[in-house]
Amino acid sequence: MTNSARAVVFAYHEVGYRCLEWLLARGVTVPAVFTHEDAPHERIWFRSVAALARAAGLPVYTPSSLRDPSLVARLSEWRPDVLYSFYYRNMIPRDILAIPRCGAFNMHGSLLPRYRGRVPVNWAIIHGERETGATLHHMVARADAGDIVDQEACPIGPEDTAREVFLKVTEAAVAVLARSHDAIVAGRAPRRAQDEGQATTFGARRPEDGRIDWGREGASIFNFVRALTEPYPGAFSTVRGQDFRVWWGRPVAAAAANRSPPGRVVSIEPLIIATGDGGFLVERFEWAAPVAAGRGNFILGEHAG
Repeated sequence: MTNSARAVVFAYHEVGYRCLEWLLARGVTVPAVFTHEDAPHERIWFRSVAALARAAGLPVYTPSSLRDPSLVARLSEWRPDVLYSFYYRNMIPRDILAIPRCGAFNMHGSLLPRYRGRVPVNWAIIHGERETGATLHHMVARADAGDIVDQEACPIGPEDTAREVFLKVTEAAVAVLARSHDAIVAGRAPRRAQDEGQATTFGARRPEDGRIDWGREGASIFNFVRALTEPYPGAFSTVRGQDFRVWWGRPVAAAAANRSPPGRVVSIEPLIIATGDGGFLVERFEWAAPVAAGRGNFILGEHAG
C-alpha cells in the first residue's frame, strides 16, 4: 500500500526537506512538489526542498497563488491519495484540500492546540516554555485547527537557541510522519479534536519586533535573546541613536544595575545593562549598521533602550 501511495507535497524549510526526504526514501510516489522561492531578505540556513525535489526528478512549482483554476484541475488529474503540507507558508484553499482521496494533512511545529500560527518555535522560547514538539493534523479551512493525527514532544533546554530547538522539532516531525503515514494512506488516520479552550495563537514576527524591553526581568530578556539569535535577525536595542544586535548574554546580579533605571548601561567592561530586576550581561553583540564618526562608544550611564 505504502509504495503505491501518491502524495502531493507542499513543503519548505528544514521540516519540509526532511519529511520529503523520508517519503522519497520510503518509495512514496510524489507527482509534484510545491514550495517557495527563497525570500531575498531572509537568511536561508535550512536546506532546499526545491533542490531535493529536482535531484529526485520531481516537478517543482512555486506559484504566487494557489487559486488558479488550472492548478486545481492539474492537481485533480494527478489523483493523489494524500496531500501533505510540511511548513508550507501559504494557506491552501478548500478546493485543493478536498482533492486527495485520503485527506490533507499539515505538520505544525508545536504541541497543538498551543502555539498555533507563525514561528511557533520562536514564540515558545520567548515565553519560557520547557517543551514543544511537532503535530500532524487534518487540514481544515482554519489554520492549525484540524483534528490531531499524532504528535511528538521534544524538550527545550534552558540555553537552547531557536535553531537548536527547530532541529529537534524537525526530527520529531519525521518521527510523527513515519508513525502515521501507513494509517493515512489506508484511510485510517486517527482523529483527536483539539481543545479550543487550550488554544493559543501567535502571529508572524518581523525583524523590527526584536527590540528589547529592558524593563522586563532578566530571565525574560534572556529567553527573548536566545529565541531571536542567529540565524534569526537578532534582538536589538539602541544606544546614542545607534542600533546594536544582542546575539548572546545572560542575567547577572549587579549592585549598580539595582540602582539604575532599566536600559541604562551600568558597566562597559563587561557590558552590563540594567533590567527590571537587576542586570543583563551582554556577552556578544554587534552594531546593526556602520557606526558614524563620534558615535557608538558605550558611555557609562547612557540609556540603551
